[in-house]
Amino acid sequence: MELIPYLAVAAAVGGLLLAAYFARVVNAADPGNDVMQEIAAAIRDGAMAFLRREYRAIALFVAALSVVIFAVLPTLRPWGSISLILGAVFSAVAGFVGMRIATAANVRTANAARDGAGKALPLAYRGGAVMGFTVAGLGLLGISLAYLVFVQLLRVDDAFQVVAAFGLGGSSIALFARIGGGIYTKAADVGADLVGKVEAGIPEDDPRNPATIADNVGDNVGDVAGMGADLFESYAGSIVAPMVLAALLFGGVDFDTKAVAETFDALQETTFLFPLFVGAIGMIASILGAFLVRGRKGKSLSSQLHFGTNVAMVLTAVASVAGALWVFGGVEEVVSPVWLGMPIVLGLGAGYLIGFASEYYTSDHYAPVKKLAQQAETGPATVIIAGIAEGMISTVASVLLIGGAIGGSYWFGLLAFSGTELEVAGGLYAAALAAIGMLATTGAVVAVDAYGPISDNAGGIAEMAHMPPEVREITDSLDSLGNTTAAVAKGFAIGSAALTALALFRAYTAAVDISVIDLTNVEVIIGLFIGGMLTFAFAALTMKSVGRAAQQMIVEVRRQFAEIPGLREGKEGVKAEYAKCVDISTRASLREMILPGSLAVIAPLIIGLFSAEALGGLLAGALVSGFLLAIFMANSGGAWDNAKKYIEAGNHGGKGSDAHKAAVTGDTVGDPFKDTSGPAMNILIKVMTIVALVFAPVFLA
Repeated sequence: MELIPYLAVAAAVGGLLLAAYFARVVNAADPGNDVMQEIAAAIRDGAMAFLRREYRAIALFVAALSVVIFAVLPTLRPWGSISLILGAVFSAVAGFVGMRIATAANVRTANAARDGAGKALPLAYRGGAVMGFTVAGLGLLGISLAYLVFVQLLRVDDAFQVVAAFGLGGSSIALFARIGGGIYTKAADVGADLVGKVEAGIPEDDPRNPATIADNVGDNVGDVAGMGADLFESYAGSIVAPMVLAALLFGGVDFDTKAVAETFDALQETTFLFPLFVGAIGMIASILGAFLVRGRKGKSLSSQLHFGTNVAMVLTAVASVAGALWVFGGVEEVVSPVWLGMPIVLGLGAGYLIGFASEYYTSDHYAPVKKLAQQAETGPATVIIAGIAEGMISTVASVLLIGGAIGGSYWFGLLAFSGTELEVAGGLYAAALAAIGMLATTGAVVAVDAYGPISDNAGGIAEMAHMPPEVREITDSLDSLGNTTAAVAKGFAIGSAALTALALFRAYTAAVDISVIDLTNVEVIIGLFIGGMLTFAFAALTMKSVGRAAQQMIVEVRRQFAEIPGLREGKEGVKAEYAKCVDISTRASLREMILPGSLAVIAPLIIGLFSAEALGGLLAGALVSGFLLAIFMANSGGAWDNAKKYIEAGNHGGKGSDAHKAAVTGDTVGDPFKDTSGPAMNILIKVMTIVALVFAPVFLA
């Protein structure tokens, strides 16, 4: 068993080496002609400049939070602060590396499209895989090293809360990266669409549109760095949660003093280490799957792109069941070890099905989006009504799947510990394992997701560089697939958020010695309502931020069309002032991300100081309402987006028709839904639960 942390370290290093290899492959590809390289350089410079400014702002927040931990949690001093900073640094490095390669892969993908989709698809995928395996590799490496150093080597008091602080560091980066990146990209996107498409009647990514560079920069800062940071903290949290829960449920730490036991018995050791084992085999399976994504003739783009992920999921499921037999085989308290492998299978299956449900409600291959496009024929009002309805009804499938995964995993845990006094504890532990099951193949999932913005940027570069129409057709086909992969990844992220937050919530209640959340307790009821309210307030703040930033962008784009002679007409030698639009998005997003981001940390601290029971109610209310809002907003936004693209493909009048204008309005409403408020919601519920867990000793004082 003692070899498992080292296996996890080796697997993490393997993932990072694969990322480095794919980075070399991408950088070695032909970046195209001078015009293409000039456009790509503008996108890259804008993206990296934003990331540096954003990281400087977040660094101040992380530093302040580390000082708070040092000051108010003496048992974590200084290790809690160090662990927090390490988590933030690892997450920031993952975002930086992923962004760097994504902004190199976009122009190379556009150039490869000259030779067909078979050349462009694997290049875009490998660019995304750098992000995927950097995220998963650094996440697994960080948690493994934190366990080895703080638990095994130093055996510090509150060791597992110190490990949880690593997850809090990653969560801090993720929250602000998601909010800031989401505001940036949607301010640019809304401005580019409403003024460019609707008012000026010019195509998407047309170089005449002043917001087009900012829009392409936004794809990277929101959907590459933002999503990468999101899944980094989801992945780290999904491993941390069952480890901390095992420490509290199975006696690896003294409940009163939180001191780590001098020696672990077999049950304590195996329950601590099994999440790391699952992370390791998931990483190895993802590495094998990544090599199977190639551009093969005669196969659909979708099947090729998802093949590697599907293989990784199957390998992880089989290895998890076999691994449970090996890890728990000699543990007296575990009556039937095989059942502790089944939550991993359930988590994988639930993640896949939630992704499919998201695809069903957001892809133009299925009825919901086709019907939504038809509604556009009667104007924007009916489009918006129908899109909201589709998002709301889409929550049914996701809730049933999450409920099934939680209930099924809990039941498997009862079977594993059947007849012992640890049946209930085993059920809770097994339910926590479902989260790491859902995210075990994070490397492969993020690779497919980050492929999307790379393909989108490739299409933008093809349009702005006036490449042949057949090239744009290929990049459009890649981009269309990217919209679907993004919806699937959002499903994974939101589903895993619910399971991870549930596990962290149970760890918090154990840490503060709450066995039952009593709904007749007035403090719990107050907390429950406040938790439900917080998710709506958070959504409102982030959407209002997008609205304010987009308003500035619209005014600027209109000004340039009015004041720069020949710009709207495309007169030769006339160029838009792209830098001004980039600056508007940058300044607005950095300013607007502070309030909603701070709310996620400050609210649980204030309520927790008032009452630990009230904080339990707050976390429960936020978990339920936040999960539903996240699914609703992500799927409504995705449906509006693809209904617009379905019309642009020539249906219901095609581009320029009244139906198209109505669909663009719906898509504009959906932009902050699917790319700002919705994705940030799943981070919100995890940040609040992990803050509650780390600061639990303060609430007991």
